[in-house]
Formats: sequence, structure tokens, C-alpha cells
Amino acid sequence: MRSVLSLIFLTALTFTAASAQEKGVDHQNGRIRDQGSDRAPVQNGAKQNVGSGRGIDFGKGRTPAPAPVPNPYRFAVRRDVVLRAAEELMAEQKLVIDTAVSKPAEGVLISQPYRFVKGVVVATAELNRYADVPQDNLRGWSQGRYTLIVEVQALDGLNTTVAVNAKVEGRSDSASGAEWVSLTSTGQAEREFILALVEKLTGGAPQP
Repeated sequence: MRSVLSLIFLTALTFTAASAQEKGVDHQNGRIRDQGSDRAPVQNGAKQNVGSGRGIDFGKGRTPAPAPVPNPYRFAVRRDVVLRAAEELMAEQKLVIDTAVSKPAEGVLISQPYRFVKGVVVATAELNRYADVPQDNLRGWSQGRYTLIVEVQALDGLNTTVAVNAKVEGRSDSASGAEWVSLTSTGQAEREFILALVEKLTGGAPQP
């Protein structure tokens, strides 16, 4: 009788241990299955540059490109006022008006060549700002200059347009001598002048 009871007790103990172990495995597998099946994208709220939401923003921190400025630019100002402001601005920027070719009565102001950079070390970088310099050009640039052509035209009694064009040149010095080479303007000189004229006349930034 005692042997039978011992056998029953041992059997029950073995069954309990096995059941507990089996439950532990089920629970663990259940947790693994639950975690593995949760495939929804991670939501990072306002911070979207990490995790599996938006992803890494490689463009963050870069200097944005300047907004384009209309050229010709339209002012809601009388022609005579705009023309006088343009003449004053050219003087402020040390742009000397070439009286031999300018026609103020017709609203055309042409500057003498303005040297904006001088020196072999900095000439190439500055020329690339104001002109499209051919990459295959092996010249040794030493200076840069531009001539501004400003045309002020009345649309009516209260509206005026200002068109600005720049003739950009680079100087190269070589054993055969120095020469000025005409380059295609990038529009930077024109943009700078229009922005300054807008601020002078309106006191603010350009309007679209």
C-alpha cells in the first residue's frame, strides 16, 4: 500500500513539474511571437530623424538656396523716384556711371567696369560666384570685374520696372601677357543690385 501511494505521489510531482515547464515555454514563445508580429512603424512624434519613421534627414543643416528675384523688378513707385534711387545706389556701391554711354533721360544707366576681386588666391572663387567659369579652363585668374547696365522704364504713372544686366570679365595673367576674358553672368551681381534697390525704396524684402 505504501509503495502504491509513493508511486502516485511521484507521478503527480513529475506531471506538475512538466506542466510548469511547458507553461513557461509557452509564455516565452508567446512573448517572442507577440514581439515579432508587431511590425507597425515606429512613431517618433515631432522628432522624425531617427527610428523607422521618416528616416535620416541628410539635408538638415544645409544652407538653402537664395530665393530668385524677378528681373525686371516691378516697383509701385514713379519712374523719376526709382531712377534717382538707382543713381544714388550706384554711387553708394562705388559704381561710377559712365556718362559717355549712359542715357539718363531714357532711363539707361551704365557703370564703368567695377573690379570686385583682385588677387590670385581669391580670384577664382569670387569669379565663380559672379560668372560661369569653364571648368576645363586652365587660365590663372587674378582679377574680376563687372559692368552694370540698369534700365528704368515707366509702365504707367505709378508703376516702374527696373532691369539689370551685368557684363562679367575675368583677367588672366600668363607669360604671353594679361587679358580680360568675357564670361557668362550667373545673375549674382544683378540680384545684389536689385535687392539693395528694393530695400532702399521700400525698406523691406522683395515681394513675389
